[in-house]
Amino acid sequence: MPHLSPTLSLACELISRPSVTPDDAGCQQLLIDRLEPLGFQTEPMRYSDHNGTADNLWIRKGDTGPLFVFAGHTDVVPTGPEEQWQFPPFEPRIHDGYLCGRGAADMKGSIASIIVAIEHFIEEHPNHNGSIALLITSDEEGPATCGTVKVIEALEKRREKIDWCLVGEPSSTDKVGDVIKNGRRGSLGAKLTIKGIQGHVAYPHLAENPVFTSAEAIAEMAGTEWDKGNEFFPPTSFQISNIQAGTGATNVIPGELNIVCNFRFSTEQTDAGLRTRFEELLDSHNLTYDIQWTLNGQPFLTAEGDLVSATVSAIRTVCGYETVLSTAGGTSDGRFIAPTGAQVLELGPCNDTIHKVDERVKAEDLDTLSDIYQQILVNLLGKA
Repeated sequence: MPHLSPTLSLACELISRPSVTPDDAGCQQLLIDRLEPLGFQTEPMRYSDHNGTADNLWIRKGDTGPLFVFAGHTDVVPTGPEEQWQFPPFEPRIHDGYLCGRGAADMKGSIASIIVAIEHFIEEHPNHNGSIALLITSDEEGPATCGTVKVIEALEKRREKIDWCLVGEPSSTDKVGDVIKNGRRGSLGAKLTIKGIQGHVAYPHLAENPVFTSAEAIAEMAGTEWDKGNEFFPPTSFQISNIQAGTGATNVIPGELNIVCNFRFSTEQTDAGLRTRFEELLDSHNLTYDIQWTLNGQPFLTAEGDLVSATVSAIRTVCGYETVLSTAGGTSDGRFIAPTGAQVLELGPCNDTIHKVDERVKAEDLDTLSDIYQQILVNLLGKA
């Protein structure tokens, strides 16, 4: 490969470690090796539950406020069939101006940009205000039960409060910094079983087909306006992702219908309110059912404040254009951090190839991103 900038060199080191969730594969040690010489205090946090074990890293410089935190993850999603990749997914390389490899965009490129930004900022502002920390997990792409959520619980117990948190998730659309996420919708999932009576298709009067009895209810679910959204969020949406009934035989009326569904909801809703309305809808159709709810995350919003101002200004300074605030997309670990009262934003590279075969990011974008991160630190913690 050609001569690489410090950001690209570190990104390649990270990508070369096959840290498929929840395996960190030594990525966090790379960060420790870079930051400890700068005065950061390291606190590894390993947590386990029925989903497995995850490695987390809380690494902080300073003990005064305000506290600025970069949050991210070292785990990546599986590659899929490696033979479909143009280059081996864990052998990073620069090709036609792009850094190629699993995690280039989501989000090892961001982590590399963060580390280099911190190094440059501390070199130029050795006596900066406040404190800087990183919250890094290997459990973001998986169940996310042993990662950021556990670290935040530990920090809350000892009253270690985050003022500003920048999550390095790939937020950009067409060019780096054109979109920042200042919130996310909540996610509420359900596994619904509608009961019927199994029987022979030739004797339907002796059975009850749950596919038929639930049809009107399903149509009402799809057509319901749950809310109108607001200036920051689109209307709450409901989707069925899986539906199944029957034994596979052509002559058996199924005894139950199984549905997996999900709400993506705005700050106009609460999860409790959605559960109540949904169950009232089922009851209105006289259905017999069981339902298991899973709250994956509450909606959060950082509408304004120091972090928004500093980030918008940094993008303008470094890139020369205005950014757009957005709450679109799926969930992120910001959902665990925002409830503490911290201002939370997401800013990272373009997201058009995340989780895909041949994941890649423009190489020059990572250097630009590092410059933006550094300018945000200057705006918030730099001394005049």
